[in-house]
Amino acid sequence: MVKVGVLGLQGAVREHIRSIEESGAEAVVIKTKEQLEEVDGLIMPGGESTTMRRLIDKYDFMGSLKEFAQSGKPMFGTCAGLILMAKELVGYDQPHIGAMDVRVERNSFGRQRESFEADLDIAGVGENYPAVFIRAPHIVAAGENVEILAKHENRIVFAREGQFLGCSFHPELTEDHRITQYFINMVKEAKK
Repeated sequence: MVKVGVLGLQGAVREHIRSIEESGAEAVVIKTKEQLEEVDGLIMPGGESTTMRRLIDKYDFMGSLKEFAQSGKPMFGTCAGLILMAKELVGYDQPHIGAMDVRVERNSFGRQRESFEADLDIAGVGENYPAVFIRAPHIVAAGENVEILAKHENRIVFAREGQFLGCSFHPELTEDHRITQYFINMVKEAKK
């Protein structure tokens, strides 16, 4: 059985853990950087990216997260997690982890009160996926090796680059576990 970690500093951690377990994998809340060595894949959850970055710095996680990204093990960023994984951020000089070759704009669908749900058709996952957007970012530009898996209103909201997966919405906030299952399949493939 593959073991998938969820960075447990802030955000929708419990919901991801539940989705991983419902998808038949072992889930681990990552509270220390040493725990990163125990997992086969890592989810960077949605939450508040500025707060998450402060906590990553406070607990000295950044170097270990960059090493994890370079290890070849799959990494999945949802909402704020996508912001943390992007190589480029609109309006910012420096990326955070800078693992995925995408340019991301924060809060591009509006503030909290403009949150919404939309049914998406996602390549490799299926049709009518109930995507929950909360202060969601979107991918403004993607590198040539990035596969665009879904768009909403002509904006890229889900993409994959090798072992990296990133989405603008919150798959953990639905009862539909197809995206978590897709990531777990990536982890199984990488482990082979």
